Amino acid sequence: MPFFTAGDGARLHFEAAGDGPPLIALAGLTRSARDFDDLAPNLPDRLLVRMDYRGRGRSQWSGPESYTIAQEGADVLALMDHLAIARAPILGTSRGGLIGMYLAAVAPERLAGLCLNDVGPVIEPAALERIATHLGRTPNARTHAQAAAAMARNLPGFEGVPEARWLAEARRQFTETPDGLVPDYDPALREAFLAAMDTPPDDPWALFEGCAGLPLALTRGANSDLLSPETAAEMRRRRPDMIFAEVPGRGHVPFLDEPESLGAIRRWLEFCA
Repeated sequence: MPFFTAGDGARLHFEAAGDGPPLIALAGLTRSARDFDDLAPNLPDRLLVRMDYRGRGRSQWSGPESYTIAQEGADVLALMDHLAIARAPILGTSRGGLIGMYLAAVAPERLAGLCLNDVGPVIEPAALERIATHLGRTPNARTHAQAAAAMARNLPGFEGVPEARWLAEARRQFTETPDGLVPDYDPALREAFLAAMDTPPDDPWALFEGCAGLPLALTRGANSDLLSPETAAEMRRRRPDMIFAEVPGRGHVPFLDEPESLGAIRRWLEFCA
């Protein structure tokens, strides 16, 4: 199982599989490398590099003060150095997209392009409040099957998702124990999340503007409560060359194996030198 050591000594897990030029895939806030299990078979001509952020998945817990976009961005660069990847496109889901925009600002020479999955510079407050209600909490469900049923009932905006898919999602996000389900991340992530909510950026569009010159793509769940239609429209106005796909029947976030998502990702990769 591959690991690398970050600059502060944290032991972090990653996966790198496939043939061809590298593509770095960054998951959402509480998610792990497994988030891209369904995308990987659809991109056989790419070396798909994905990591578990510190405090998530199989990576070391390093405390809430280190669960920041700046530190996670530094960890991405450390992984690229570990794999001798000088430059690569980044596909970022939710939190991963924020990390991607941050890296475009601080290390633009390392990015060959950026694809944002259901995230932009403005995040709807109601979605943040929804996330805060369950982040760091032990779920009421005691089995993966119960968690899958709860996802189907409670996640807003998803339509026509098979039961088996929800079960796969539950298995990626929780570990089943005799005492019930345990989230696949450090519960102290909640502290870092709430601290970040209390200190929003002065100009949320600054990071997006920092992506100038990079090939950009955006996928948005048509029913997303995190990325509003208005924010997506403004992103497109500011970057009319940005590849855009709206994914029907999806909230936050599209799974990325939908035809609309795959079409946008493949077209975007054609522009990523």
